[in-house]
Amino acid sequence: MRRSTIGSLAVAGIAATAVAIGTARAQLGGEETRTAEPIAALTDTILHWITRAIEYGGIAVIVLGIVIATAAYLRKKLSGARGGDPYDEYRASLGRSILLGLEFLVAADIINTVAIEPTMDSVLVLGGIVLIRTFLSFALEVEIEGRWPWQNHRARAGKPGESA
Repeated sequence: MRRSTIGSLAVAGIAATAVAIGTARAQLGGEETRTAEPIAALTDTILHWITRAIEYGGIAVIVLGIVIATAAYLRKKLSGARGGDPYDEYRASLGRSILLGLEFLVAADIINTVAIEPTMDSVLVLGGIVLIRTFLSFALEVEIEGRWPWQNHRARAGKPGESA
């Protein structure tokens, strides 16, 4: 299974969890009891901290990816090691870390939109973010792989030692 498929499945799982939590929160908020208010407030607080943790995780993935890719590039460039082009490998590593960080940030936005702040404005903002993220992912994949995504199957079929 491709990494992008796994990432998409993870985001879908997070979205489903957020919908379930949002539904439970809405049911708690609809009750006319005193116990529902503290539970709803606690749920909001927990979801807020979870969202922030996921956002910080996404930022950390991007920053650590940049640091690790830069260190690997400098080590390979300064040592004069043979192999692939260090610049192309550097760009590919940067692209992969940005893509993974974006997955975390989109997951946090989904939780925030569905479970914490389910307004039409936040849904529209989420839609815009997902469109931008989809375009960025597509562009980065083309940049990293050097070919269109639909050419993967044909390009691999031509390499010796790899099965299609």
